[in-house]
Amino acid sequence: MNDDTFDALERRDPQERERDLMAHLPALVARAQGAPGWAAILAGVDARQVNSRAALAQLPITRKADLKALQAIAMPFGGLAATGVGQLSRVFVSPGPIFDPEGRGLDWWRFARPMYAAGIRSGGLLQNCFSYHFTPAAFMVEGGARRIGCAVIPAGAGQTEMQVQAIADLRPDTYVGTPSFLRIIIDKAREMGADISSLQRALMGAEALPESLRAWLRANGVPQVFQTYASADLGSVAYETATDGAINPGMVLDEDVIVEIVRPGSGEPVAPGDIGEVVVTLFNDDYPLIRFATGDMSAMLHEAPPSPCGRTNGRIRGWLGRADQTTKVRAMFVHPSQVDNIARRHPHIVKARLVVSGSMAQDMMTLRCEVDALPSAGTMAGMTAAIVHTIREVTKLRGEVELVARGTLADDGVLIEDLRDYR
Repeated sequence: MNDDTFDALERRDPQERERDLMAHLPALVARAQGAPGWAAILAGVDARQVNSRAALAQLPITRKADLKALQAIAMPFGGLAATGVGQLSRVFVSPGPIFDPEGRGLDWWRFARPMYAAGIRSGGLLQNCFSYHFTPAAFMVEGGARRIGCAVIPAGAGQTEMQVQAIADLRPDTYVGTPSFLRIIIDKAREMGADISSLQRALMGAEALPESLRAWLRANGVPQVFQTYASADLGSVAYETATDGAINPGMVLDEDVIVEIVRPGSGEPVAPGDIGEVVVTLFNDDYPLIRFATGDMSAMLHEAPPSPCGRTNGRIRGWLGRADQTTKVRAMFVHPSQVDNIARRHPHIVKARLVVSGSMAQDMMTLRCEVDALPSAGTMAGMTAAIVHTIREVTKLRGEVELVARGTLADDGVLIEDLRDYR
């Protein structure tokens, strides 16, 4: 590590990096083929010949949206893990449910890079407000902090007054978590009259970070606000960097991934600079992922000048939406299949549409349900309460319910409608 970049890999000549990635690609494909799921997906592929981006682009896409079905056939990881369950460190359960492995290596999720780029250094103290319950984000931070050499307050999510008190008493220099929760903490600190001015930076993930919210956080006492792009299957994919306090354009790619931008619904790469679906090939011996389609939309910063921070890897524009109807609400993925599941549990629901609304990271979720006939007020209250309970059970999130007459919802196949205002 030095003052500017985490290691020399981040400052490599781009052509050297490309040669290194392509030289290691055949071994990655061969490693994947040793797992039964990948052996089926990559049947007939000669790993030795997969040594270029053109050759990689000929391999089939494996979609994040397919993981639940693959895992139902071959528990727990759909045959995609190259390391046995007993040799792993942890097994996570994400909504779906989808199961994700964590191996035993130091900084297995490669989170030290985005943390270091945000200014986190050895000897610092950070408050980790990602959930420690079932999902891996908190443990990504733990691994990165251990590699950098800083201490962690394992705060998790919720208990806002305790969060404020911990910051006021322990004086951490960094918040790590979702942007919406940091806003809640700041509002609560103001209400309590607590001093949380020790927070000099925030490293955000798991939610969109609109520029309006970034500006609000800066204006309310957190001068440096960074965004990461990571997932429970891939770990770190890309992250923001800064020079002289100003955020550099785009998000720098991690050193252990190959990112393609493809036309949604196909594996065909788009023209340089065009928007498409993010497809990632991950160099990970425990959980090698080959052309893994995330469902997220982005674009490469085509012909952009080198980042002023000194990192030479390619950059993406950041998260630009979803290729399907899956969306994130309060840092949790909600899938169209979950909306269908909720509706099927209540026979009186003819059709359902989940509407996500709100602004400035204050997400609201309302399930609009068509019924044949609107019931009386007393019956409606009971029906609504039952559906609210099912929403919570299926999505792990609280949602409201609106009962509407049959024929109210558009016949357009939309199960999740995102109406949030990110201005």
